Formats: sequence, C-alpha cells, structure tokens
Amino acid sequence: MNLAKRIQKVNPSLTLAIEAKAKRLKQEGVDLISFSAGEPDFDTPGIIKQAAIDSLEKGFTKYTPASGTLELRKAISEKLTRDNQLSYAPEQIVVSCGAKHALYNVIQTLIGEGDEVIILSPYWLSYPEMVTLAGGRSVILQTKLEDGYCPSVPALEKRVTPKTKLLILNSPSNPTGAVIPKELLEKIAQIAKQRSFFILSDEIYEKLIFDGKTHCSIGSLDEQTLAQTITVGGASKAYAMTGWRLGFSASPKPIAEACASLQSHSTSNPTSFAQAGYLEALKSAEAEVINMRSAFEKRRDLMFRLVSGIRGLKAFKPSGAFYLFINISETRLTSLQFSERLLDEAKVAVVPGIAFGDDHAIRASFATSEPLIEAGVARIREWLKKI
Repeated sequence: MNLAKRIQKVNPSLTLAIEAKAKRLKQEGVDLISFSAGEPDFDTPGIIKQAAIDSLEKGFTKYTPASGTLELRKAISEKLTRDNQLSYAPEQIVVSCGAKHALYNVIQTLIGEGDEVIILSPYWLSYPEMVTLAGGRSVILQTKLEDGYCPSVPALEKRVTPKTKLLILNSPSNPTGAVIPKELLEKIAQIAKQRSFFILSDEIYEKLIFDGKTHCSIGSLDEQTLAQTITVGGASKAYAMTGWRLGFSASPKPIAEACASLQSHSTSNPTSFAQAGYLEALKSAEAEVINMRSAFEKRRDLMFRLVSGIRGLKAFKPSGAFYLFINISETRLTSLQFSERLLDEAKVAVVPGIAFGDDHAIRASFATSEPLIEAGVARIREWLKKI
C-alpha cells in the first residue's frame, strides 16, 4: 500500500506493544509478572470517579470548547501558580486528550522542515517520532548513569545550532526517573535565552518525586525563561487516570492559540465528563496523591535493593516516576534479546532500552505490588544464573 512517506518513517510504540503482549499472555492464563506498565496500578480515586458520574447524570455529555472547559483551565492555571510558581492565564492553557496529545500539538505547532530539536537520551520513545512527523530533525544528547542521567552543559552547548528550535526536557524522566536539579535547570535556561530556542518541559511525573525532594519547573526561574517555555502536564500519572486521557499544555499565547486551532481540527475537545473528573482531582485529591507517592517510594526502595543484589545488573536509583533503569552490559545481550528471552523463558515482562535510545539497559516499572516485585526480581535472578 502506498502510504504517506511521513508515516513510513515512524516506528510503532514498543512500550505499548510489549504491555499489550503481556496482557494477552495473562488473559491466556500464563503465569506472567509484568514490569512493563507505564501506568499506576492503583484505581482512580473514588471522589474523581464520582465527579465524572455526577456530571454524566446531569447531562454533561455535549461538546465543550475545543481547549477544554473554562472552569478546568482556570483550575489548571491556579494549580500552576500554587504548585509550580508559573503564571499562565486560562487562555494560555489547552486541555488535550492526554499529555502525549499535548506534546504532539506543541511539536506540530512549533517544528517545521529542517528545524532541530534537542532530546536528552535516554528519552521517552515518542519524542523523536513526533519530531519526525513534524518534519524536524532530532539531535540526541546522550546522558550517563554516572552523571545521574543529567545533561552536560558543555555537551548541550555544542549541540545548539542556528537551526535549533526546541529543547525537550522531561523531569522526572521516563525511563530513568532522573530529576534535573534547579542549579542545572538555571544553566540550561541561560543557554536557551542566549541562543533563542524554546524549551518544552514535560512534567507529567512532577508529583511523583521521592526522598523529600521538590519539583522545579524551569519556567518558574524568570520571566524570559517563562516566555520561551511550554509546560506540559496531566492527570494520568499523579491521579491514576491513564485511561481518562487528559493532559494540558501551558504556553505563550501565540503558541496556545495555534495548539487550540490544531486541536479544533483534529480531536476537538477532550471528553466532557472526564474533564469533570480532572477538575475534582485538582480540587480534592491531593491526599490520594501523597498516599500513592509514598507507596511508590517504598516499592522503589524494594526493587532497587533487590536488583542491586544481582550480579551483572546495575540499577540507577530514581528520584521520581516509577521506573528502574537497569544497565545490562555485563550480560552481553542487547536490550531486545534480554527482554525477549526474559519474557519467553522466565515469564517476566520489561521494556528494552533500545526503545529509549540505550541498548545497554532495560526499564522495569515498580508500579505493581511488593509481592510481585519480589517474585519478579527472583525470577530474573534465577534466569540470569542459567544464561
């Protein structure tokens, strides 16, 4: 079939494919333990679900403005001021069908043929594909485990060219869980101001930070940085609302208007009654977030301790999100070989690091119960003894 050239350049999402395979095997009765999920295993809090149910019963089932209801955009604006020290008016906010959708809108709006986008590696696998679809070129900046998967300032400066239009930051990071410290964000912001490129700050994991650390939004540093920053967030990770598909972008007004225009011609508004649930989450669910974060931190500590005791594996201890990024170089297997054999022979699902730009690592999600973490890591330990 003669498909468009742009779609032929795009690879399917490996993470979604692996999770779909894991779910299929479970449905077939296979005793499988999955560390592949990119979503909380908790149910959406009851108060959020009830708010959506109430809105349905009241007949809130029609179109809303394409950018989301004004009430929700006001609540997001207030949240950004309160939690992130970011000043975005409601008209600068576009509510989309998930943070992924918000990212896609921004990249389609900003990036054209030949524009360069700097992406830190390991990266969330959809960033380069979105850039490709927009006609841009991804410029990969490799980070290292020994540097806490944070970028080197000199290396960043070397990758900036007159064609650089955008830098994508993701802190806390998927897949590594790295959190970029404020001091480094200040240096990055300085480069952006000097070299006049935008920053797309993906902060979807902002509420899942451990060890008493706090989140810093790069746009909060000063007014000029804010004018060059697009902040993306959403409901999925913090409130266990992945299937609700709700995210947002907050950006300078011309970009927000362009994103709203694009969205009006693609998906139109996010689901009406789902927006009512997100509104309630922003108003009333902070205690639920704290409880989930506490559980994730305990699981992080458990999985890190267990994996660190296995010869041949070297794990990075994440400061946020819910993933353990594990170096497998000593096994002499590629990440795909490791992941496929582990699934077939030990019935444990992980995601190969090649999906994130690092073929020497795998990603294991600890968004699952402590007993399953213990059992799954035990299987990995025994499997490694046999290969």
